[in-house]
Order: sequence, then C-alpha cells, then structure tokens
Amino acid sequence: MACKSVITIGRQYGSGGREIGQKIAETLGIKCYDNELLDRAAKNSGICQELFENHDEKPTNSFLYSLVMDTYSMGYASAALSGMPINHKVFLAQFNAIKEIANEGPCVMVGRCADYALDDFSNRISVFIYGDMSKRIRRIANKYDLTDAKAKDVIQKTDKQRASYYNYYTSKRWGDISSYDLCINSSILGIDKTAEFICNFVREREAVPEDMKKRGTV
Repeated sequence: MACKSVITIGRQYGSGGREIGQKIAETLGIKCYDNELLDRAAKNSGICQELFENHDEKPTNSFLYSLVMDTYSMGYASAALSGMPINHKVFLAQFNAIKEIANEGPCVMVGRCADYALDDFSNRISVFIYGDMSKRIRRIANKYDLTDAKAKDVIQKTDKQRASYYNYYTSKRWGDISSYDLCINSSILGIDKTAEFICNFVREREAVPEDMKKRGTV
C-alpha cells in the first residue's frame, strides 16, 4: 500500500537523523527533503540562497546583523516579505515552502520546524531521533576526522542552535516528547533498524481509521 503520510524528522546532531530520513523515504517510495527545502524556499521567495544557508536552523536575534543582512538581500525579497527582519523572512519562506511541498504529496522532511509548519495536516507524522552521547561522538568524530573532545563540542553547539531555533519559532519545545508523535533512540537499533522501525510505525499509524485519529482514541 502506498504511503500517504508526510513524515517530519527532528534530530539531535550525530543521531543519524538525515540518513534515517533518506532510508525511510527509499523504503516507502517517497521523496526526502533536507537541504532541498532551502532550495525551494530560495527559489519561491527570491531571497539569495546564501542567506538560507547562513540562517539554517540558527536563530539570529541581533538587530544590527539583521540590518546588514537586509541590505545584502535587497532586490531579492518579494514584496510580501518586505519590512521584516531577514531571519523572519527566511523562516517564513521556509515555512511556506514546507507547506507547498507537503501539499504535493507524501514525503519525508528533515528539520526546519516542519512538524510545526504542518501541524494542521492530518497526514503528518512527527518523529524525533536522539542518541547516546558516546555513540554520537564516535559518529561525528569518524565522519569529520575530529578528536572526541572536538566532536562533543560541535554536537553540543549544534544541538543548542537547533533547540534555540525551534523554541524561538514554534510554540513547542525541541526534543520534548509531548512535541512529537514518536521519539526514538537510534543508538539502540542502529540506523537501518531505526529506519525500519519508523516505517512500521508509519504503516500502523496509517491503518488506524481516520475517525479514531480525530477522537484521539489511539
């Protein structure tokens, strides 16, 4: 049976969330959007793509920085976004791109507050992937040829940025179990088995009658 869901994935750095998302999409026969979200948002909004990359899941509250970046982006932003600080322009453009992609059909979306943007989509399934710090350190250290100390520092800083971004732009808390349909530790099953577990969850969730989902009886 064809997948009918839009699966959003929040993830701790080093938990393998991106790779898991790609494997889920491959298994279910749907597309996976990660950096592709930035491409779509830049194309639709007319804002320079470099700004999306610079702001990617990194909240910037500096008024001076926003003024500088606004000047840099002049001539790119659409009239609908004019008058906003650049960090808000970037977020709104991503927010709109996420909704547009979800309306095109089932897919996997990684990060960028996609679960929040699609909160009113009945076919959205939100997942948060986390992992043991020791396993995440090994993964990042091996992948980027870092010392364990440096890998841990990068992990902690990236997680802090992602949490700040999510908490700043949404009404929920990053990594809080109440913010997601499913939270899973990828360190227990590994990348492949975690992806398989989530696929099975999606299939079981889709098998639940719609009226039961709406009543919250499952």
